[in-house]
Parts: sequence; structure tokens; C-alpha cells
Amino acid sequence: MAHTRSAKKRIEITRKRTERNRRIKSSLKTAIKRFHEALAEGNQEEIRARLRKALVSIDKAVTKGILHKNTAARRKSRLTKKANAAS
Repeated sequence: MAHTRSAKKRIEITRKRTERNRRIKSSLKTAIKRFHEALAEGNQEEIRARLRKALVSIDKAVTKGILHKNTAARRKSRLTKKANAAS
């Protein structure tokens, strides 16, 4: 257990950031999963809507520091390719 006040504060800050990161990662994975489900159904309007939500989630993860920008670009590219191939 931490002894100094600053160490205790760092532990609390780390806990809060970890929880925030976990929430953002989870919502990102859910958005991508929903896109893949729409892709399996084949409804074009639904695919486009879910793609937009997934791309927004990826961008938010980058601004929050969860994903690296190149990783995000790669994921967005792959999702867009799948959406274009379905249409």
C-alpha cells in the first residue's frame, strides 16, 4: 500500500483513468460488433449508419489517447473496405 499522499493520489488517478479507458474501449468494440452484425444482415442503410457510428467511436478513442492514430486509420480503412464491398 502507498504511504505518501502523492502516491495515494497517483493510485486513485490511475484507477479513474483505467476505468475511463475500459469504458471507451468497450463502446468502441460494441460499435464495431454492431457494424459487423449489420454487414451480415446486408441492409445497406443499416450498414452505412453503423459504419458512421463505428468511425466516430474510433475517432473518439484517438482523441482520448486510447488508440494510436495509425491504428485508428487502419481500422477505419478496413471497415470502409468491408462496407464498400457489401454495396
